[in-house]
Amino acid sequence: MNVISSKDNEIVKSVKKLKEKKYRDLENAYIVEGIKMVKEAIMEKASIRQIIICDDCEKSDSIPKELMYEIAKYECTYVTSKIFKYISEVQTPQGVLAVVEKNNDVNNIESAINYNEDIIVALDDIQDPGNLGTILRTVDSVGLTQILVSKGTADCYNPKVVRSSMGAIYRVKVIECEDLLEMLKEVKKNKFKVLVTSLGESKNIYEMKYNKKVLVIGNEANGVEERIMKIADEKIKIPMLGRTESLNAAVATGIVLYEYVRQKLEK
Repeated sequence: MNVISSKDNEIVKSVKKLKEKKYRDLENAYIVEGIKMVKEAIMEKASIRQIIICDDCEKSDSIPKELMYEIAKYECTYVTSKIFKYISEVQTPQGVLAVVEKNNDVNNIESAINYNEDIIVALDDIQDPGNLGTILRTVDSVGLTQILVSKGTADCYNPKVVRSSMGAIYRVKVIECEDLLEMLKEVKKNKFKVLVTSLGESKNIYEMKYNKKVLVIGNEANGVEERIMKIADEKIKIPMLGRTESLNAAVATGIVLYEYVRQKLEK
């Protein structure tokens, strides 16, 4: 078995490049790291291009044998511990990572949208990777399978987003929109209404029926942009009893989506 020990190896260089968004976009691929994330990628039948294994970790049995049996079905590359640390994104690597194809449709964005779901979540320039990963996880938890993101939103395939999504990145299709406003206009043609949260509204989230709605979550600092506010069919607020004026974007998304779940369970 050949074990790669050089940083100049082409496989090592190509994996290292995937830390940068421009190369993730160019290759339409991203990195997932750690035993749990790689195992879940296999279970979810994600499109895995290759798996990189730390030779020392494999010898020490730190990677479970049953997972190694599954990993062996894919194209595998072994590297030294020094090289693995070089390409790793975490402080204490577990010795396994995978290169996975993005779960998106870069050829025909409009046809990628599933209009059979009750709600479509759209993100308008969400910046924080932790917020983005949590929103993906929340969307997955309520049974939705897609999300629209504006061009100005943080990269959904950023390693921090991937980790905080807790595997939702495999199940939620990310539809990246060159112009979110134009995409929302297209969605409206398919009998969906655009729903935005706004602090100044009198109607609250508990007075809304969540059927055929596009829920737009705005930027952490500036909220939903004015152009999108103008085409919104309905504006709602999350009622708050305390003195806090606004909520974290991921928290707000969870509150609204779980009101949708409550209404769905009532039927």
